[in-house]
Amino acid sequence: MGKIIIAGIGPGNPSDITPAVLEAVSKADVIIGYKYYFQFIAPYVREDCPCIDTGMKKERERAAEAFEQACQGKTVVVISSGDAGIYGMAPLIYEMNQERRNNDNHTDNIEIETLPGISAFQKAASLLGAPIGHDLCLISLSDLMTPWEVIERRIKAAIAGDFVTALYNPKSHGRYWQLYRLQELFLQQRAADTPVGYVRQAGRPEQEVKVTTLGAFDPEDVDMFTIILIGNSQSYLSEGKIITPRGYYREEISEDYKIGQNIMIESFRTIERELHRKDWPLGHKWALLHAIHTTADFDMENILYTDEGAVEQMFQKVVDGQLKVIVTDVTMVTSGIRKKALTRLGIEAKCYLSDPRVAEMAAAKGITRTQAGIRLAVEDHPDALFAFGNAPTALMELCELIRKDKAHPSGIIAAPVGFVHVRESKHMVKPFKNIPKIIVEGRKGGSNLAATLCNAILTFDDAAQLKPGRDL
Repeated sequence: MGKIIIAGIGPGNPSDITPAVLEAVSKADVIIGYKYYFQFIAPYVREDCPCIDTGMKKERERAAEAFEQACQGKTVVVISSGDAGIYGMAPLIYEMNQERRNNDNHTDNIEIETLPGISAFQKAASLLGAPIGHDLCLISLSDLMTPWEVIERRIKAAIAGDFVTALYNPKSHGRYWQLYRLQELFLQQRAADTPVGYVRQAGRPEQEVKVTTLGAFDPEDVDMFTIILIGNSQSYLSEGKIITPRGYYREEISEDYKIGQNIMIESFRTIERELHRKDWPLGHKWALLHAIHTTADFDMENILYTDEGAVEQMFQKVVDGQLKVIVTDVTMVTSGIRKKALTRLGIEAKCYLSDPRVAEMAAAKGITRTQAGIRLAVEDHPDALFAFGNAPTALMELCELIRKDKAHPSGIIAAPVGFVHVRESKHMVKPFKNIPKIIVEGRKGGSNLAATLCNAILTFDDAAQLKPGRDL
């Protein structure tokens, strides 16, 4: 009795065909497939081996022909592009074999073997960098045999599961809207700057490789010969390549921390979806997400003020080594700043309230202890980042020292809370145009807010990937 070998010939480049498939092709009595794919194996086919084409969209006829040839005792190789088991001929042939066995008229026992091939999504991924480094799923947008309602449920599941998602059959002449709908669904839960890569005719002479983002992606730029890869929440772009981290650089993080980090990431994404304005500049949005996450107060969208590019400027000073000290008005602010982030960046967070000179100065000058602490801090670190979460008098003191040209802060976080002098202190800091500032306007504020806004600055390098709170 004959044999059917179902072989994946890869995406189209001879170098991507496995040795096992080449051997099967060279020994086949008959080869069956779509004629377009014969060109990729032609050099390896015996001269006396017929190649039978059943035409496009004639998969059932192709499978039936394979069984008919095998029943004559021949070794038949049925070829599929990519991997034959991924939207290829393998499932159909196994199903047809089962149907034949259930039919009393067919008692033959044809051997079936499947040879894997390099899938189109794997080839595309290799060209795009390392986008499939973590859990992923494959979805075909073709609704020829699967109802669109089912496909949409699978899309939503992929989004909810934060899978890297590879798309097959993304668009055809008659199916023009499905890819737009998929993009709409993804943008409801995944950031607009999520990396997207797509490859047309992967591995073939016509190959085109493109990288963009979920928000900028244009569905009109693809066709049925295109494979699309959408990154997960951790994917990012680096030098034109998509990278989805596996987690090797976080192996030492405890399981409790990982769980907390995942909860925090999901919280940030929930907040982002519920913002009234979707196009906040990245630096402002990063600070805003931290503020709302800490307070669960969406009024922050109305009262959080940042100078244009303030977060970016302060973070750049950290990167350049210009910002080495954060001075806080009270110890609770210092306690809330992430210690490992400070260590990683070589920054010291200080509160002067415990300095023995503070009480002496406060008594001698008739000022508050927090005012005295700021005076001492400015003497030691006039160019520090100053963060206020409690005492408006301390913020007012800093403003006076700036006016006297004694303080030149790298930045100011103004978030004192209360009812006396609070609003006025925040108004006083705004005129300093050359100092980047973050201000929680009105009466609201607090040590927790001042601390989390410091953390937003220290972790701004994670803002584009929306990975809040990175410590390492």
